[in-house]
Amino acid sequence: MDKVLVTGGAGFIGSHFVKRLLKADDVSQVTVLDALTYAGHVENLGEAFLSPKLTFMEGNILDIPLVDELVGRHDAVVHFAAESHVDRSFLTAGNFVTTNVLGTHTLLDAARRLGVAKFVHVSTDEVYGPLVTGSASERDPLRPTVPYAASKAASDMVALSHFHTYGVPVCVTRSSNNYGPCQHPEKIIPLFVTRLLKHEPVTLHGHGEHVRNWLHVEDNCAAIELVLRAGAPGEIYNLGGGTDLTNKELTGHLLRLCGADWDAVHYVPDRQANDIRYAMTWSKLSDELGYQPHRDLMDGLAETVEWYRNNPGRWAPLLRNPAAPRAEIRIQPATEKEKRMSHA
Repeated sequence: MDKVLVTGGAGFIGSHFVKRLLKADDVSQVTVLDALTYAGHVENLGEAFLSPKLTFMEGNILDIPLVDELVGRHDAVVHFAAESHVDRSFLTAGNFVTTNVLGTHTLLDAARRLGVAKFVHVSTDEVYGPLVTGSASERDPLRPTVPYAASKAASDMVALSHFHTYGVPVCVTRSSNNYGPCQHPEKIIPLFVTRLLKHEPVTLHGHGEHVRNWLHVEDNCAAIELVLRAGAPGEIYNLGGGTDLTNKELTGHLLRLCGADWDAVHYVPDRQANDIRYAMTWSKLSDELGYQPHRDLMDGLAETVEWYRNNPGRWAPLLRNPAAPRAEIRIQPATEKEKRMSHA
């Protein structure tokens, strides 16, 4: 594993993974391909730009010539790039299908034609749909209920079909909810933290009884690296091992860490199609690849809150206009001439 292409590497999880991969002695080059939409920012990579191993390219995974060029120059692909916010998928479901399904197909088709040693497709536990009891294993059927999860389930099937039909060495990972520093403030933990730090109220849907499993982003990235290195092609790996909490329990921890009380919490009617509980087993990852998470939830939440407390310049502008690109930090894509020169 010498040269690795990471799509969506300027996003929350992708940027943490890139920083981890740059520390590996057997990796000589990490190329990030990111469209720098509202959730992707080069600041997430930060000190990673000090590494001579890192190359950044702004571009879209639907750009076939660009994807062909990049895939052809790398040994492995780790595919994070996706539309990922459930609420946004209610309003623009077509964008989720286009990016998550067609974008994934574009990458896989390039991998099929040009050849890669490993392709890791990063997915989510939400593809299994809600479970009132029990836990989903990798063998269970997919029952997504919202457009985001449906688009990810479809992309999983596209990825696995390229293994079974064409022999592309694909692995699929499905992780539970991630948390940690640098996450976009549309997600529940940074949303609540940033609002509480501004002494603003937060809202819980229904009675706050929805259950999610919370896994620190560094544990998730460690698991993805294990799959990249040792995962068997054609296999699915659930990446779990975090802590199950109701949204109300999670809110209580965040209130304490932010120095707020329950007066800051407002209850609102539940949204349509709000899955009550996600749960999955991760024994396959543990038994076959030796994975064990290491980050304690309480320590991880405290570290996360402290990051948002100390870095308002990173998240406050996003709250003002979260859909707008940060023009002053955008990196222009290379021209065709520059691309040809880079091969000289």
